[in-house]
Amino acid sequence: MSLFAFLRQNSGRDGRMTFRVDTRTTQRYHCVMLPDFARNGNLPPGIHWATWKELADRFGWSPHRRQLLKGLRRALRLLHDAGCTVVYVDGSFVTTKETPEDFDACWDLEGVDPDRLAPIFFDFSNSRAAQKTRFGGEFFPAQLPEGVTGRTFLAFFQTDRRTGRRKGIVAIRLQELDG
Repeated sequence: MSLFAFLRQNSGRDGRMTFRVDTRTTQRYHCVMLPDFARNGNLPPGIHWATWKELADRFGWSPHRRQLLKGLRRALRLLHDAGCTVVYVDGSFVTTKETPEDFDACWDLEGVDPDRLAPIFFDFSNSRAAQKTRFGGEFFPAQLPEGVTGRTFLAFFQTDRRTGRRKGIVAIRLQELDG
């Protein structure tokens, strides 16, 4: 069995959110914004959904960050072309750090056609150097277990590696990539 088939067969909906609309209320519109940073510079714990524009507006405040966003967008387009629908963005890029070295991201396997997926997304050699060179950041399958903790990358990304405390990450629906 291939790694891709194994991951598909054994992945749950870890970290996926479901929404229910209460049509009995008078409220018909809901505005979602990325929350303020916590005192430690991280987003508050949880998965914070954003459009591409919201992500770019919030985290693209410097030329360096905008350059990282260009690489992220190129990668997201490739993932979208392969059928990926959700990507989670993490790392110092989604913190108050002035000049993050890169970004970290994990992508949901659900709906991805492995035959259409660019091989670079499974190239973890040399500390993911090819991904960093091409996109400015690193990508991991969300349902794949991280090597040290054994937790999925989606769960792993929601823990501050310095403190062990929960932190927030940003989720993007790729069908909204241009929104």
